[in-house]
Amino acid sequence: MSSKGRSPLILTALERIPLVQQGNDLAEILLHTLKDNKIDLIDGDVLVIAQKIISKAEGRKIDLNTITPSKRAEDLGEETGKDPREVELILRESTEVLRVRPGLIIVEHHRGFVCANAGIDHSNVPAEGGRDQDFVLLLPENPDKSAQELRRKVEEAEGVQIGVVINDSHGRAWRNGTVGISIGFSGLPGIVDLRGKPDLFDYQLRITQIAAVDELAGAASLLMGQADEGLPVVHVRGFPYPLRDGSFQELPREHSKDLFR
Repeated sequence: MSSKGRSPLILTALERIPLVQQGNDLAEILLHTLKDNKIDLIDGDVLVIAQKIISKAEGRKIDLNTITPSKRAEDLGEETGKDPREVELILRESTEVLRVRPGLIIVEHHRGFVCANAGIDHSNVPAEGGRDQDFVLLLPENPDKSAQELRRKVEEAEGVQIGVVINDSHGRAWRNGTVGISIGFSGLPGIVDLRGKPDLFDYQLRITQIAAVDELAGAASLLMGQADEGLPVVHVRGFPYPLRDGSFQELPREHSKDLFR
């Protein structure tokens, strides 16, 4: 504990979460798994949940054999070397195509963030009939709503006030590698505004705004892993900011202030 009395931040990856399938009640799974891991929720706790299990439960797994690509998707598929059926899904999930190169399409997702291939993924999508490469997973249709509903069910069952974050792995324009970020959340701040607060030398902060929910999403990703770890939920205790109602729309920068588009 610091000299200012800040509590430690403790992150625990929940073990023994079953493979999630379409139609599963994620709230029930979370509550059972918390008990199985001997964790009793208290006010101020946060659950960080990997996007993939939200998408699977919500039926966002798509068979590419059911997709007919448009002319634009066929043209972009030829330009990038990507399956035109997957390109068609990318276009449907996006509001704007920003950049393309072989193997990659950078878009603005219809939820407001910029990402590669509209977040559509082949990894950790279970095979069906030996045709695993024909299946992809889309992002949740409304991650904020998904987080809000999970939070409501867990809070009602446990009588506590918590936050719920849905995270995903995204690249960054100027750095190699992916990091975990939030794509939806409920019950905690997206941005913590420190403008007007004093620093160590009593100077007033003028521009500091912390993307606290993204910092938490990134920390949880370290425990979740990216391959076969099977740890899609992280329990967080000691989140250093007060909980409040928040939404993803706090995070995307306005187009008029985007210097890199």
